[in-house]
Amino acid sequence: MSLVSVNGLSISNKQKDIVKDISFQILKGEWLAIVGQSGSGKSLTSSAIGQLLGPNLRAAGNVSYEGMNLLELPPKKMRALRGTRISYIFQDYQGSFTPFHTIGRHFQEFLKTHLKLSKDVRKKKAEEALKDVGLQPEIYSRYPFQLSGGQLQRVSIALALLLEPDILIADEPTTALDSITSFKVLQLLEKLQQEKGCAILFITHDLRHVKNHADRILVMKEGEIVEQGEKRQVLDNPVHPYTKLLIEASSPLRKPATEKILEVAK
Repeated sequence: MSLVSVNGLSISNKQKDIVKDISFQILKGEWLAIVGQSGSGKSLTSSAIGQLLGPNLRAAGNVSYEGMNLLELPPKKMRALRGTRISYIFQDYQGSFTPFHTIGRHFQEFLKTHLKLSKDVRKKKAEEALKDVGLQPEIYSRYPFQLSGGQLQRVSIALALLLEPDILIADEPTTALDSITSFKVLQLLEKLQQEKGCAILFITHDLRHVKNHADRILVMKEGEIVEQGEKRQVLDNPVHPYTKLLIEASSPLRKPATEKILEVAK
């Protein structure tokens, strides 16, 4: 069943169309990966869903969620949806944190924005969320600079999933992490997705991660969708020449490389 339907989405600046009349669906509970080289429009597409495009960009078309066109929602209503029903994890996870605020304060501010709870209850929910992503409760009182990259990305995942959103949009969430930490973070995302039932829109250029985790794949090139379908169909029997080129260029898809990473990460 469709959770989000994107129909005729175009994104442009004053000079040209960057994303060109694309359409796709995100199904309930699925992991949909958008792949393509840098500049193909992957991140812009994910940003448009939550009205996070820069001021110099304009989105047109329809992004339907529960009968609403997200592109036309008033800013206040869109802010209410972000973090509750639609959550983001970004590549620049460090930029999501204020360095002179503790991790606990980030949780407190987030929960105060969306829920009416006492301070103690907010702290309890935060500590439970940290535990869910494999972190100790004492992380709550630490500052962002006291955590490793992997720990901080886990905190950003805990925040994103705190209110059990319907869809989690993960934009290159492991690019700044080493291979072993990336593997562990993605395993964690998969586990939490299965437990909480949220859909994941996963933006990446790494086909290794797609092979290990995605249900369906959408391939973008120069602002257009050139191929989409079930993971095995696209990876084993690609139709478009660009998809074939991506697969041929992706050495991590070779079985020994993947198995080696899995072994080391255990």
